[in-house]
Amino acid sequence: MRTGRAYLRAVPRPLTTLGGVENAVTTRDAVLDEATWRERRAAHEARVEAWVRPHLERREARVPHPVEDFLFTYYSQRPAALRRWHPGYGVVLEGGWSTYAGLKGYVERPGGHATVAREHVAGQRPLLTALHTLLSATASRPAQLGCFGLHEWAMVYRLDQSDVRHASWPLRLGPRGTDEVVEGHRVACSHFDAFRFFTDEARPLNTLRPGRDDRPAFEQPGCLHAGMDLYKHAYRLSPLVDSDLVADCFDLARDIRVLDMRASPYDLSDLGYTPVRIETPAGKQEYVAAQRAFAERGAPLRARLVADCERLLAVC
Repeated sequence: MRTGRAYLRAVPRPLTTLGGVENAVTTRDAVLDEATWRERRAAHEARVEAWVRPHLERREARVPHPVEDFLFTYYSQRPAALRRWHPGYGVVLEGGWSTYAGLKGYVERPGGHATVAREHVAGQRPLLTALHTLLSATASRPAQLGCFGLHEWAMVYRLDQSDVRHASWPLRLGPRGTDEVVEGHRVACSHFDAFRFFTDEARPLNTLRPGRDDRPAFEQPGCLHAGMDLYKHAYRLSPLVDSDLVADCFDLARDIRVLDMRASPYDLSDLGYTPVRIETPAGKQEYVAAQRAFAERGAPLRARLVADCERLLAVC
């Protein structure tokens, strides 16, 4: 199968205007012939279908899954949007207008071609700037690997079983045993979107105070939530970035979520998830090893997002 940008070809045509149709192909633009981009689109759709289809079937049957459904319920990207393939800004799709007409950010080029408009890129400058600041700051820090996933424990601290988020699944150590784990450890959560779900009693136990508006000052690459959020950052940049990057980030986030819940206080053994017993020395070692591996896996994805932000900001 032909994939990647090896099949992109630059088109050195001058900038002109054709009544109502943008004709702004420049030497920096590249063109994907129709056979190639349709092949790439089909490959993307097949890849994400393995994630999307089971979720939709569970949703139809009203059978939630505490691990597999998280990326579709916590994040705002809809399954249909994840399925949709975009080549990213700077790529022209030959014969693509019949497929991409009406999609936000796209304009028609002469001959029925389609591409993301430069004006749309310019309109995203605040988002690009904010994400570049956050991602660059996160990448600049060493990974901190001593949190042991205690954020999930702090989210159920001093709650009855009936009041926890995943009430259908028992707490491995029971409510009291769970509270003792929280009280017996140093809680140091650096991610606001995890910290904000701490119970009122657990919040004062956190040694850090991450806020909604100071994420660049706190986020670090060892954090599981910072790794999962690479997916959010990627899809928020659609259609400016290649959907292959979005899918790569989703794939990482999905695997991180498995560790997140295996190390949580819930007993999910009936779903096939063996617990990472972070309350024990062996469990801590297992968690740190997996956390380090995810930080290393996320680093090139974060670097790609930073590079894309810089490339796009350069044309705003």
